[in-house]
Amino acid sequence: MRLLYLGDLVGRSGRNAVIEALPDLRNRYQLDFVIVNCENAAGGFGVTEQICLDLFHAGADVLTSGNHIWDQKEIVHYIDDEPRLLRPINYPKDSPGKGIGHYTASNGETIMVINAQGQLYMPPLDDPFHMVEEVLDQNPIPDAADVLVIDFHAEATSEKMAMGHFADGRASLVVGSHTHVPTADAHILPGGTAYQTDAGMCGNYDSVIGMEKSVPVERFRSKFSPGRLSPADGPATICGIIVETGRDGLAKHIAPLQLGGCLPELSPET
Repeated sequence: MRLLYLGDLVGRSGRNAVIEALPDLRNRYQLDFVIVNCENAAGGFGVTEQICLDLFHAGADVLTSGNHIWDQKEIVHYIDDEPRLLRPINYPKDSPGKGIGHYTASNGETIMVINAQGQLYMPPLDDPFHMVEEVLDQNPIPDAADVLVIDFHAEATSEKMAMGHFADGRASLVVGSHTHVPTADAHILPGGTAYQTDAGMCGNYDSVIGMEKSVPVERFRSKFSPGRLSPADGPATICGIIVETGRDGLAKHIAPLQLGGCLPELSPET
């Protein structure tokens, strides 16, 4: 299977760039499955039903999220009826929605996606390692699913790396989200799991993690907020990774993707 994971969409700039590019990306890279982290897609905070529908229509198969999933209140009702939108698995069990999903890719293979959230420097949730271990133990690849992907929405690079090694050999891909900056460590771990600490964001990098610069800069400078945070307009860079898996469910290849905007272009060979 060849799959694409795109990091956090931030605001109108990021989502429009992804919606416009996804049909061509699916064709150019012969993608079987696309995962998009959408938790900052609506004005930088959360996601709406209409944005989800627009992303699905453009070619996204599954939308993952993180700590901003509940920022748009309408999503509380929508997420219960839409299995392609995930929230972190380590939210309380009676929270709306689910943190894991089973899907069928365009090539007929099955794929399981786990969305989990870290604990360090993040809002308190249940232990993600315990929750992920339960799923991995009960759903070995390639028996339970041909491919298994973990989106680990976490702040600390150490916690993300620990999750990668924890799931090595039991997941096809462990990819970090949340910090909005692409890391330069895309590689395959010793047990065969593709890994990158953070895929980066899909948004305008002439910003402070996707937000218009003046307000966060002033917050750091004076400890006073002159206004609300708002997503930066302007050309977006699409950031993500493309992973190819084998029949054993493990990774054969991983390559970063960076297109448009102000970051250097990284375009995997087709």
